[in-house]
Amino acid sequence: MLTGVMSGSRQLEMPIDRPVLQARVRADALPEFTRYRDDGCEVHPSCLTCPLPRCRYEEPGGLRALLNAYRDEQIVRLKLSGMAVEHLADRFGVSRRTVFRVLGARSPRQAPTPIRRGTPERKVHCA
Repeated sequence: MLTGVMSGSRQLEMPIDRPVLQARVRADALPEFTRYRDDGCEVHPSCLTCPLPRCRYEEPGGLRALLNAYRDEQIVRLKLSGMAVEHLADRFGVSRRTVFRVLGARSPRQAPTPIRRGTPERKVHCA
């Protein structure tokens, strides 16, 4: 079925029953024309100027893990400079066990000595 539409001095014929095609957006299209709001979080009001090295939402453990990592680095640094465990616990408001846990996890470990299998080597004594 056709209907007439007046355009200037001519009449255009357009079908009515034919659907109007709309531009379809691909599911994997880039979001060039999407408006983003930079609301930040409770750490900083803007994500683009945030002082954290990684976003708190991308870090496993969230904000607490980021803060604990910074605290742990300070504990290790101060312990290496000679501060006692009791003073570290008081300074950071944690238990002595937490300080020992941090020091145990952050201290360099010695590689275990390899176990030799078989007969032990015999020393030859020269005269």
